[in-house]
Amino acid sequence: MKLRQLIYIDEVVKQRLNITAAAHALHTSQPGVSKQIRLLEDELGVLIFERNGKHLDRVTPAGERILETARRVLSEVENINRTASEFADADRGSLRVATTHTQARYALPETVTSFRKAYPNVTLHLSQGAPPQIANWAATGEADFAIATEALEHFDELIMLPCYHWNRCALVPRDHPLAATSRLTLAELAEYPLVTYTFGFTGRSHLDTAFGSENLSPQVVLTAVDADVIKTYVRLGLGVGVIANMAYDETTDTDLVRLDASHLFAESTTHIGFRRNLFLPGYMRRFIAMFAPHLSEEIIEQVVETYPGPRFQRLLEGLWEQLPAR
Repeated sequence: MKLRQLIYIDEVVKQRLNITAAAHALHTSQPGVSKQIRLLEDELGVLIFERNGKHLDRVTPAGERILETARRVLSEVENINRTASEFADADRGSLRVATTHTQARYALPETVTSFRKAYPNVTLHLSQGAPPQIANWAATGEADFAIATEALEHFDELIMLPCYHWNRCALVPRDHPLAATSRLTLAELAEYPLVTYTFGFTGRSHLDTAFGSENLSPQVVLTAVDADVIKTYVRLGLGVGVIANMAYDETTDTDLVRLDASHLFAESTTHIGFRRNLFLPGYMRRFIAMFAPHLSEEIIEQVVETYPGPRFQRLLEGLWEQLPAR
């Protein structure tokens, strides 16, 4: 068994069983990838993939288990490389952050700017996606950190740490009937078409829960994953926007009236998640501390040492008590 073979089967799955695409991503040939997969299957005595003619059809049950172990092995190999780099050049490496549009656009710019100044030799990769996709990228090693509000709790491979609480606001054009409202109610919101986040994005579940608790059925006429898209359609008069408070920009959104909605919905909490076996070089710990100052480098070390035992749970309870709001 060769490490290269484990890399090949992992990449083939990432490329949705497309061997040609996997070969392209790995800068090698399609016949070479196919051959190494066959050699690995022959050595193990089981099929990793079921085939339909020359094409891979699906991963076998045995293949699923093998892939789980292969990914742990590849993760540990990456940890070895990072450990060596930590001693050879502590300020050089790469950091892959997966997050949503709202986090990337409104929560992360200050952190990214400060991080780049502090670590100019660290390559930073920022990927955006849906929360389940973001969590999966971190769980499978395609990303180092996942930053999101939804979905991270569904992945047991991830250590999740709370970063901050946030809530929502409603946005209307200045000539809208709600523009002069002093204290918004759910009933008032339900009287107008709404433009808000797609379910599963940016705390959308709390919005649906709040309306349901009062037996209200709001008319959601458009959903989007991007707060800027929501604001565009509010400007076009499509409906009242409901977005994260942090996504309102006082310098560019002056044509819109922001109405506080934090009393209408339960707080949401943004987390940062990373694999439990991920080696965290100094610059990674520093990135977390820059984004969430209460998660100091010392706290991160304690988290890694105590997870998932009772000491970790006590540490987590203490962190919740000092969470900031945005």
